[in-house]
Amino acid sequence: MLTPAELVGLIEAVAKGDQAAFERLYVATRAKLYGVVLRILRRQDIAEEVIQETYVKIWNSAGQFNPALSSPITWMASIARNRAIDIVRKKSEVSIEEEPQAMEVAADSPDPLARREMTEELKRLLECIGRLEPDRQRLVLLAYYNGWSREQLAEKFAAPVNTVKTWLRRSMLDIRECLGL
Repeated sequence: MLTPAELVGLIEAVAKGDQAAFERLYVATRAKLYGVVLRILRRQDIAEEVIQETYVKIWNSAGQFNPALSSPITWMASIARNRAIDIVRKKSEVSIEEEPQAMEVAADSPDPLARREMTEELKRLLECIGRLEPDRQRLVLLAYYNGWSREQLAEKFAAPVNTVKTWLRRSMLDIRECLGL
C-alpha cells in the first residue's frame, strides 16, 4: 500500500487526466475498496460493478478531493461504501413477490450441521457479540453485517448520530477485549 502522501499525489495527477497515475491508484487501492463493497453487498458480481462505478466516480471527481478534509483512502472508501449502500437500499425496495426467498423464514440458530462447520474464530466472535446488551448486538450487526449508515442507525434507535457512533465504538471495544485483541 502506498503512503497517504503518495495517494494524494496520485489523485492530484488523476485530476489532471494522468491515466498512468489512475492505474497506479487503482492497483494500490482496489483490494481495500473491493473489501468494503463486498462486505456490504455480499455478492461478487454486484461488488465488481460497484467497484467499476466507484473508479469512474474517482476519475471524474479527483479534482474535488481535498486532503485537508480526509485521507485519500477514506475519501475513496466513502465513495465505494455510499454506492454499495445505494444498491442495498434500492434492493430493499423490491417487493416480496419479486424475491420469493424473502418469504423463507430463517431459524433463530443454525442447524447442527451448519453449526459444526463454523470456525472456532467465528464461534468466539459470536460469543463476544452475544455478551453485549441486545440493543448493542442489533446495532453492531446492522452496522457491520448489513452495512447500515450511522444516520440509518440513529433513526432506527431514535438517538443522535454522535451517540450511535459512541455506542458502536464502545461495543467494538468490548468485543475486542472479549476476543483478547
